Order: sequence, then structure tokens, then C-alpha cells
Amino acid sequence: MGTTPDTITGSPSESTVLTLAPHVNAYANDIEEVLISQADIQGKLAEVGARISEDYRGKDRLLVGVLKGAFVVMADLSRYVRLPLEFDFMAVSSYGAATQTSGVVRILKDLDHEIEGRHVLIVEDIVDSGLTLNYLLKMLRTRRPASLEVFALMQKTSVQQVPLDIKYRAFEIPPVFVVGYGLDYGERFRNLPFVGTLRPEVYTDATG
Repeated sequence: MGTTPDTITGSPSESTVLTLAPHVNAYANDIEEVLISQADIQGKLAEVGARISEDYRGKDRLLVGVLKGAFVVMADLSRYVRLPLEFDFMAVSSYGAATQTSGVVRILKDLDHEIEGRHVLIVEDIVDSGLTLNYLLKMLRTRRPASLEVFALMQKTSVQQVPLDIKYRAFEIPPVFVVGYGLDYGERFRNLPFVGTLRPEVYTDATG
């Protein structure tokens, strides 16, 4: 029988954080380093969820997840927000199978909901160059939401190419390519419960 996080603070303890490690042993030799642990991710999401709960109290709020990478963090973050929420998703492409963004953004799936007059919070897994997010923000502002803010699980400020106002950020990370917790390389590694880096030979095997 599983345990649940503290219902008053929403903060998970080490013992309550479940792990998928036994189910992804096939990836064990591919991971070079665990950059952000599962426990650290859940602890930070609990903190941010509490802030969002206060900031958006009494507002008509909509979480917008940017697929595919944000689906895991959006699901977990939403469970730490103590408010009724509505959800929508956008799917964009700027990476393809590469490890660096091309800067060319394609909208693969647009929103199902109208956002005019609504308070919208975009949920991103990672912001590196910022080009994709900058494009999305400009496009969504033309639809006249009441407010438009961003939550990013991770941000690589050292490689960011455009200024961005990210209201909620969980972690700042170095300019390395990461996988896990929704992030992929060649559509693999998304179900790892932590964020990590890959061994160089993984890229070599994929291209050679």
C-alpha cells in the first residue's frame, strides 16, 4: 500500500517518493550523471505549487503544457496546486532528433480552449535558447489573455538568446543536454524519474 505526501504542506518526504528505477534498468549504462534527483524535483514542485496556489487564488486559471516534454512535470505540478484547474496543451517542434534547437518553430498542435480574458500559465520542461518559448509567448499574447506567465522546470540561462520573464523556475542548470522526467533523446528516456546526462557513446551509437 503506497503512502502520500503530507496533506498540510504538500511536501513529500524521501520515503514517499516513488521510483521507477527498477523498471528502467535498460537505461542504466546510458546515464552518465543524475543532475537532479527525483526527491529534489518533487520538493521543488511542492514549493512552486504552493506559490501558484496563492498567486492564482480567485482567478480563472488555465495550465498550458508544451508537449511532449512537459507532460510529466505538468501532471506532478498540478497535484501540488490547491485550486481547481483547467488544462490544455500545445505541441511544437524545434529540435527534431537533434540535441540543439534549430530556432525554427513549428506548431504541431494548437490550443483547444480560447484564452481571451483568462489567466494562463505555460508549463515548460526546459528553457535553453528561449527561442521557442519567446515565439509562443508572442503568439499567445495576440489572443489577449488576462495574464500570461511561465513555469519552467529547468532553465539554461548561460545559453539563452532572448530575454524572457519566467515567473516560476525550479532549477537553473548548466548548458548540457539532459534527459529524463519527460525529456528525451530520440524519444527515449522520458520515463526516468530524475534528470540526467547521457554518456557520449549514446550519441555516437545513435548517429553511427
